[in-house]
This record gives sequence, structure tokens and C-alpha cells, in this order.
Amino acid sequence: MLGRMQDWPLTVDKILDHAAINHGTREIISRSVAGPIVRTTYADIRVRARKVSEALLARGVKLGDRIGTLAWNSGDHMETWYGTMGIGSVLHTLNPRLYPEQLVWIINHAEDRMMFFDVTFLPLLEAIADKLPTVETFVMYGDDSMLPESTKLPNLISNEAFLSGMSGAGVTWGGFDENTACGLCYTSGTTGDPKGVLYSHRSNVLHSLISQHVDAMGVGASDVVLPIVPMFHANCWGLVFSLPIAGSTIVMPGAQLDGESVYELLDAEKVTYSAAVPTVWMMLAEYLEQSGKMLPHLKRVTIGGSAVPENIIRLFEGKYDVQVDHGWGMTETSPLGSYCAMSPETKDLPFEEKIKVKLKQGRALFGAELNVVDDAGRQLPRDGKSSGHLMIRGCAIAASYYKDVGGNILDENGWFDTSDVANIDRYGFMQITDRAKDVIKSGGEWISSIELENIAVGHEAVANAAVIGVAHPKWDERPLLIVQLKQDCSVAPEELLALIGQHVAKWQVPDDVVFVNEIPLGATGKINKLALRETFRDYKFPTA
Repeated sequence: MLGRMQDWPLTVDKILDHAAINHGTREIISRSVAGPIVRTTYADIRVRARKVSEALLARGVKLGDRIGTLAWNSGDHMETWYGTMGIGSVLHTLNPRLYPEQLVWIINHAEDRMMFFDVTFLPLLEAIADKLPTVETFVMYGDDSMLPESTKLPNLISNEAFLSGMSGAGVTWGGFDENTACGLCYTSGTTGDPKGVLYSHRSNVLHSLISQHVDAMGVGASDVVLPIVPMFHANCWGLVFSLPIAGSTIVMPGAQLDGESVYELLDAEKVTYSAAVPTVWMMLAEYLEQSGKMLPHLKRVTIGGSAVPENIIRLFEGKYDVQVDHGWGMTETSPLGSYCAMSPETKDLPFEEKIKVKLKQGRALFGAELNVVDDAGRQLPRDGKSSGHLMIRGCAIAASYYKDVGGNILDENGWFDTSDVANIDRYGFMQITDRAKDVIKSGGEWISSIELENIAVGHEAVANAAVIGVAHPKWDERPLLIVQLKQDCSVAPEELLALIGQHVAKWQVPDDVVFVNEIPLGATGKINKLALRETFRDYKFPTA
């Protein structure tokens, strides 16, 4: 027997329709690439998104065709998202921080037909245009006055000219199966070629509803939200979908993500909630400490992408009265898989005990199941100590990669191996202790590089820190601490090692400290340990 409810496919066009009808006057505020602030509304975004749809259809774009974007967070970019997805085409967001060769590979693998981009990336695209045979048209955000006098890009047109003459009135959105492909995002490719994760309309809508839970991002119509996480990072953590559902005011930061620029938007627009990777909050913290400014409007931030340093939690909660929430996910999980909101068992803990909970990656959200298993696939106890391979499955989790790259990625029970090493406690709080490839295996025991890094970053002189395993003749591997100091600061290696020794067992303390001018970051803002392992491949410990 089937239920007698209406057939109402979960397609993302309904999200923008809802926002335009019920929150039509709410603003989307963008810092443009040129600098000035541009203001629009959900109602205006929908009108222009429908013009995007009409213009795409006029150029022969069909259901399932891939449309690429190489752009910062902005209202223009948001219009392209919904205009593309609304007609059943696939929006393919590209990460401009990748190497040109990687971008070429990804664009060609996706077979993008068109490319929308910010003028910032004109030189980058001109350098690779002759290697992109499938891209028929390049659309640059802005009007004709921003176009170069000459260009290597074939069929280059400004976005305003692209939309000229379009009304969008006759465009039909939706009308296709909710499992139709909606968005395409490639993993950063730290091992082998990047892999495409192909989201469906259904998975994106469900993920957005899940992330709006009160114990997750949980924003509302009264919130002013600054999504600093880029729109090319796993759907902007779903915020470009979930914020219109809530009717929140959106502040788009554009290309300027330094501490001072972020603060200007937080203060001028009275932002109440924001989301970004740890490096952004570290830059903001440094600016606040140097300038002496405060955060009178900001109430809550979500930090994800990599483990949040303890000193950031202490600083923002203790000094600036900003609640810090920790989230975890990956491209393959849409991306939110767990969220660290306080539970009844933890909300009344003393501050020092609460910090230990906040450093964890949180509990599984509805729609995702988490499990930790040993090397033989046996489930480990939820005791907060037993670490193993973190597995996940759910309604917004990848079942395979685009074009079946890598073959079957699920085990016989439908679990996806995240390649993270983690434990889960009795209350369901999950804590990642390392990436499987980053765990340091010393004398048959595992050492968490993440834990050591967080302790080191807690020192007032340290701007960033990384720990990698280096070959050792006796212990197989030993940890090496690599430190980037803050400007005009210094610290003795012995002081850092002593600090770490206060928090971990003696055998876990790194064997040596190396200072570098800059720690390399990958395309998503995470520490590039692949590059560090290559740099220090032949390093010899003094104790070896």
C-alpha cells in the first residue's frame, strides 16, 4: 500500500522559488571583485537566474550538460547556480587554487560546455584555453566595459551581454526526476587524479534540510550570514541552498578573505553567523589582536575543513563571546557528516571539560550513519578511545565517482571509507585522530599528528604547525614538528617540545623541530602534507 501524498520532487529550483516568494526582500550583499558592495534580493536573484536559464537554453544547453564556474562568492555566481540547475543542467564549480594542469584535467574530464568566471581568473583561463576543447563559450561576470581589448578565449562574452534580451518569463524549472544530477565537485586529488562527486537534486535538498537542524548550522530568517567558505568548496557547505530556505540575509565576501577585510564585513553588515576553515579564523584572530577591535554582532561560527585549534576556541568564546561549533565532512558527504553541538550530557560541563568536547567533530546528523572499524572490518566499541577507520553512509553520501573512476567505493554493507582515523564516545561524539595516510606509526603504536599540531599552534609565537612522520632506523617513524612563526616572534625548540610534553605521553613528543618561512597549504586551505613529506623525505633526526 502506498501513501496518498502529493508527488513533489525535491529539486533545488523550489528552494529559490520559496525564498523569492516568502523572503523576497531579504538582501544578498556582495563585495564585488572590483571592490564596491553590490546589493540585491532573493526576488531579484530569481529573476536573473531565470534569465540565465533562458540564455543557456538558447545556446542549446540540455539536461545533463555540464556548466563550469570559476568564481568567488557573489550574487552573480549564485544566479548561475540556480539558472543552471533549474533546467536540469549540472553546475560544475572549479577551485581556482588548483594547479593549471589539474584544472585542465578536471574541465576536460567533466566535458564542460560553458565557463562562467570572474575577471580575476582571466589570465588563468587564457593560459589554458587552447587545452579545453569542450568549452564552447566563456562568460565573464560584469558588463562589456570589463572585457579585455583582445583575448585568447574563444566566444568570450560578458555576463550582462549574455543575459541581454532575456526575460526568463517562459522558462520552466524542474519537471524532472529528483535524482537528476545537479552539481559536480571534484576532490582535491591528494592521491591520484581528482575524482568527481556528482550530487543529485534530492541529495542537495535533503542535505540542506538536515544542515538546518537546531543542533547543526541552524540559521534563521533573522540571521545575517557571511559564508566565507568558497562556493567551489563542496557546495559552500550547502549554505547557498540552506540560507535561501531559511530566508537569511547573505553577505558574500568575494575575493578578499584577509583578516581586515573579513572584519569589515562582519562589522558593517552586522553579521550574526559565519562559516570558514580554520586558517580564515586564525587570520581574523591575528587582526583582532593587533587592532584591539571586538565582535559586537557575531554570535556563532562554524569551523570545518580541518581540525580547529584549541586556542581559536578559547579566544573566540572567552574573549569575543562568539560560540564556536566544529563540523566535519568531505566532498563525498555533500559535505556535512557530523556537527559538534552540545548535548544534554555535555552542555553543563565546566568550561575546561567543554573544550575537550568542542575539539571533537561531533555527532552524526540525521541522514548519515557513522561507524568505526578495525583493519579486519570489525566494529569498534564506542568508548572514546578505540580508534579505527571511519565509515559513513546515508542519503547525501556518494555511492560512486563520476564516470565510475576508481570503481566500487562502497563495502558490501554500503559503507564508504572516509580514509580518516577516528573514535566515537558513548554519547555519539566522533573525534578524528588523523587521516589514515597521516598517522605516524612509531614502534607499532599510532601517534596523532592532529593532536600534536593543535598543541603547538596553542603557543603564542606559532602561526601554524604541521607534524609528519619521518623514517627512523629503530622506531620505523618518528614525528617531526614543522613550525611557521608569527611575524617578529621567536621560540626555542625545547620550549615547544616541553609544551607538547605537558599534554601527551613522552614517546609521542616529536624528536625534532624545524622552522620554516611558510607551511604549504593545499587547494582547500588544509596543510599540504604531501609537499612536506617530499621536502623532508631525506631528513635525518639528530637522535637517529
